[in-house]
Amino acid sequence: MINVTMRMATKADAKEILNIYKPYVKNTAISFEYEVPSVEEFTERINNILKKYPYIVAIDNDQIIGYAYASSFKERVAYDWAVETTIYLSQNCRGKGVGKKLYLALEEILKRQNILNLNACIAYTATDNAYLTNASTYFHEHLGYRKVGCFSKCGYKFENWYDMIWMEKIIGEHSANPKPVIPISELKELQL
Repeated sequence: MINVTMRMATKADAKEILNIYKPYVKNTAISFEYEVPSVEEFTERINNILKKYPYIVAIDNDQIIGYAYASSFKERVAYDWAVETTIYLSQNCRGKGVGKKLYLALEEILKRQNILNLNACIAYTATDNAYLTNASTYFHEHLGYRKVGCFSKCGYKFENWYDMIWMEKIIGEHSANPKPVIPISELKELQL
């Protein structure tokens, strides 16, 4: 049984988090990266996310078994209330509720930051193959995301063309004068 706790990631977690991500790069079309990033590059990615957004890890028996984070949807100021969400789990932890716990925790933090739109960019295939199934699409649907767009054959990996879909979840009211987005570093009493 998995007894998951969660906390904010730190740069010291980069190697352990990268070990979770590595099989997705090397063996799947879930990530469109071809090369596994270095620990230094991954550390920089974590630090850049944590300047404004949450980057959380799930821990079981003192080992990181998954992570989720939000990043800028687009750089223009008008997009401030929208983020892109990302999640990866250790290969042996999928289908055990860890992903749901991570994403719901991430969502609660984003609500406190006054984020309104969650967007997920997901590799998609018309026919499951050895490198990609549509499990991520079903996972996001289960959590209330809906498909809002599709880009056909825009990713090429492992001698296959893959679509990319965007899924969206609205988590707040879109008022005429939205509250400003609060950077993660300015949130008080952050509990996971």
